[in-house]
Amino acid sequence: MNKYDIIIVGGGPGGLTAGIYAGRQGTKNLIIDKDLAGGIGREVPEMENYPGYESISGLKLVEIMKTQAEKNIEIHEFENVESIEKINENGYNFILKTNKNEYFTKTVILATGSSHSHLNVTGEEEYLGKGVSYCATCDGLFFQDQNIIMVGGGNSALQEAIYLNNLGCNVTIIHRRDEFRAQKHLQDIIKNENINVIYNATIEEIKGNMLVESVIIKDTKTNQTKEIPTNGVFISIGYKPHNKLAQQLNVDLNETGHIIVDKEQKTNIEYVYAIGDVCVGLKQWVVACGEGAIAATSAYQDLN
Repeated sequence: MNKYDIIIVGGGPGGLTAGIYAGRQGTKNLIIDKDLAGGIGREVPEMENYPGYESISGLKLVEIMKTQAEKNIEIHEFENVESIEKINENGYNFILKTNKNEYFTKTVILATGSSHSHLNVTGEEEYLGKGVSYCATCDGLFFQDQNIIMVGGGNSALQEAIYLNNLGCNVTIIHRRDEFRAQKHLQDIIKNENINVIYNATIEEIKGNMLVESVIIKDTKTNQTKEIPTNGVFISIGYKPHNKLAQQLNVDLNETGHIIVDKEQKTNIEYVYAIGDVCVGLKQWVVACGEGAIAATSAYQDLN
């Protein structure tokens, strides 16, 4: 029977950090991730605000963290946790059922992360992988020397626009507001690189013939629409929290579906903790890591 003291669901930056801290405490622990460890952190083209590195890609940092974590904790990749149920059986408080196995654990750390939000417009699903993308580092090389549109105005959107511009793409940013929400540093790069920006506009439709050929955009002030030719549409408009398991456990969520935690990363359910993008708070790599360290320490203390 598979029995653990701490099971971490999700192997992103927060989950890996929690695993490092949990493993060094002498408890029996496990990370389970439905995909490769690292999550959407693998897609970050370049970070310049992670302590210790002047510049590093998300993929490279994930691999460093994963190697470190594997020295401290067991990691199961490509295993999906389908349900978590509260029990009271010989000191174990939960049973986790995956597509491969069943596990008993005393505590659970939810590091389930989030996924890309969609525009939900005509053509978005039809042309996914045919010009529509949510990952510049995954697909950017296919669009060198071509016209592409980046949709969004936050840090991720501007980071990816800069990355695509550096690849040699002809980038146009479309943002629904009259100013960006991203850090000033990123906005300054956009200006200095003369990357084209269309403010106060939304994508109404993505059109093509086998591949993306154009988009219909609407001016949010005048409601006028026009068609713009493009070879690709990259979308970075935020993230949806993966809260299905939290809902199964009756964990408290806020109005946007993010998990509510206290300063020790505890939820309202005893022995359930949450970290990273699935939680209320700042969506930053370094924050997720800090929360992972806190959650693993909280779980250890609650077990002793």
